[in-house]
Amino acid sequence: MEPNNVITSKAVAGLATIVSIGLVTLYFYISRRKRPSTLNPEKKVALRLTEKTEISHDTRKFRFALPSPEHILGLPIGNHLSLIADINGETVIRSYTPVSSDDDVGIMDLVIKVYFKNVHPKFPDGGKMTQYLENMKVGDTIDVRGPKGKIFYVGNGRYEVKQQNKTRKVAGKKVGMIAGGSGITPMLQIATEILKNPSDDSQIFLIYANQTPDDILCKDMLDKYEQDDRFNVWYTVDRAPEQGWNYDVGFVTQEMIARHLPPPGPDTCVLMCGPPPMIKFACMPNLEKIGFHEDVCLKF
Repeated sequence: MEPNNVITSKAVAGLATIVSIGLVTLYFYISRRKRPSTLNPEKKVALRLTEKTEISHDTRKFRFALPSPEHILGLPIGNHLSLIADINGETVIRSYTPVSSDDDVGIMDLVIKVYFKNVHPKFPDGGKMTQYLENMKVGDTIDVRGPKGKIFYVGNGRYEVKQQNKTRKVAGKKVGMIAGGSGITPMLQIATEILKNPSDDSQIFLIYANQTPDDILCKDMLDKYEQDDRFNVWYTVDRAPEQGWNYDVGFVTQEMIARHLPPPGPDTCVLMCGPPPMIKFACMPNLEKIGFHEDVCLKF
């Protein structure tokens, strides 16, 4: 039998832990008090570029100021927005998911891979919107509109899919994620929401596919998130260096999914975002072979 003073010390330590978690959780919700929202699905809003950071040879982080320092973006977790620009007399609209959230008051951050012209033989003109962003100067503005999307993360492993005035609820305390290239940003949006909330005990299992290790976007965020026991990531690339690469090479396969995502279950779902051929030919057929029903496989 332990002495009374030892039991008392353990009880005090346990109580302190509970109080600490409670205070962090309380701060999490208080910090989200009602603020003016920026996005309006019915009209465009012009946002001013305040910073442009070079992350790699073809990846940039763009920071835009919201209408006031008190504004939030107003983007539900799981949704995205549109950037709209007049480029050479053509209205160009592209969808993006910010890496910032409504906890980042007064700003919106986008991490975007720039598709330069004369780099890829199949796309000699490059990306219209990404090159437009690359050429923006601090102080320039661009129009945004949203929110857009059918997937909503409502917290604590609960998802909603809204289509044709109907809402379907999906459980996902264990959430598998498969992302390709810039498709990582919707995954980061949801992962960030989960990991910043100490009371959300969801478990995240991510497979992230790219052409080379140098193409991995937001690697610093992924490394940071891996320090949390709730987050697991596995990489696969088309081309890897001969030495120093400890992950997979090649397409997403049935074996890879079975090894690195949670198995099908009543509280498991899978989120996907990437090039359409990857979703159609690599993800869905292999998920179905493992036993995942289409209703729990959510595509951004």
